Amino acid sequence: MRDCLKFYIDGRWVEPSGTGSFELLDPATELPSGRVALGDAVDVDRAVAAARTAFDSYSRTSREARIALLQRIAEVFEARKPDMIAAVIRELGCPAWLAEQAQVPLPATHIAVAIDVLKDYRFDTERGSTLIRRQPIGVCALITPWNWPVSLVMTKVIPALAVGCTVVLKPSEYAPYSAQVLAEILDEAEVPAGVFNMLFGEGAVVGAALSGHPDVDAVSITGSTRAGIEVARNAASTVKRVHQELGGKSPNVILDGADLQKAVSSGVRYMFINAGQTCSVPSRMIVPRSRLAEVVEIARSTAETLQVGPPDSGAFVGPVINASQWSRVQGLIEKGIEEGATLVVGGPGKPEGLAQGYYVRPTIFSDVGNDMTIAREEIFGPVLAIIPFDNEDDAVRIANDTPYGLAAYVHAGTIEQAREVGARIRAGQVNLNGDLDLLDPYSPFGGCKMSGNGREWGAFGFEAFLEEVSYVGYTPGPTSG
Repeated sequence: MRDCLKFYIDGRWVEPSGTGSFELLDPATELPSGRVALGDAVDVDRAVAAARTAFDSYSRTSREARIALLQRIAEVFEARKPDMIAAVIRELGCPAWLAEQAQVPLPATHIAVAIDVLKDYRFDTERGSTLIRRQPIGVCALITPWNWPVSLVMTKVIPALAVGCTVVLKPSEYAPYSAQVLAEILDEAEVPAGVFNMLFGEGAVVGAALSGHPDVDAVSITGSTRAGIEVARNAASTVKRVHQELGGKSPNVILDGADLQKAVSSGVRYMFINAGQTCSVPSRMIVPRSRLAEVVEIARSTAETLQVGPPDSGAFVGPVINASQWSRVQGLIEKGIEEGATLVVGGPGKPEGLAQGYYVRPTIFSDVGNDMTIAREEIFGPVLAIIPFDNEDDAVRIANDTPYGLAAYVHAGTIEQAREVGARIRAGQVNLNGDLDLLDPYSPFGGCKMSGNGREWGAFGFEAFLEEVSYVGYTPGPTSG
């Protein structure tokens, strides 16, 4: 059992103002794994006040001091990797290999990239007699989900600290273990008191209090589109900046001439990583109608090789996060059947031999119409929809016929064709003829339409936490007083 019953505020572990808490269940076993405290508006006030007080001095620290701080964080993070891996496995129930190879190494990469970017980042630009300075925006509220708990926290916390902001973090109450380890890491790295603060709580209570708080200057949220809308509504009365990285229903357009075996098999595998609980996964596979039978057979054979099981089993697919998510995914699988899609593999219920744990059968539907529920809604589970198209224009139309615009994937016979089609798709990130898990941590990550606004990663992540200020007359002319 692991309890998360204290908050990290002003450089200390403190008791919550109230007594609210709830029991967490291990997704792999459905057995109790610990308890997490639930904060309230009083806790938010304490955390924001600490961040506000610390901002005056921290915002004026030198670039060199902040680089040194990030380097200490990187060193302690590396030393605590085994603890972080154990925490992620415990809260997500994910395969051990996924925690070891992706969930925990990726945030370490983001720290290294931030250090590299900060060394040469241009905060000041002179234009005539005016100095344009990018200054830290202030106190930042950071709201993060449970699916990639450490990585999504670090893409916000690290750039905010890098540019001189102070933060209040509300990680998901369903993934508190890794957040607790992270707070211990930042404490050991001697982040100044009040610069980093963390509390747990429900979105409707703590998230609302943070996003509407008059002393919070910016909010950055990663989560569902529904949650992003609520944060924007709460923030509107104080006219603060809101950065949103939200849901997705990403198209994987496979054109005639593409390497069908590679494109389809990699698309299936990437869809089912993390049990489909990734906002940018290629959940709509858009393929030539003339080759649909070939696609279905490759998809089926690939899916049948992917074992489902607990963290230490060597399985490729683990459970979804909790009973509520399991029920939602089951309902959408049933909806796909009801609306007439062809079930290729998987289906309702738990995989054979896995009665305990929130396991979902990796499911593929074919003959999906883009107006079907499983093609419209973000399922956030291991469910893939294969949608046929008649020609290239039809493929682009289907790809763009979604309220989301986070990521897209294009496979073609030539890179020129992939570029041409990719340029016609509305998404924040388009992967061209590559391995679907290829990442460039220096490139901007974020979406358009209902997938949000703003960008993270690399130098683009810094800009979410900076405000441009013009100092007119900074460089006086020869006749100035």
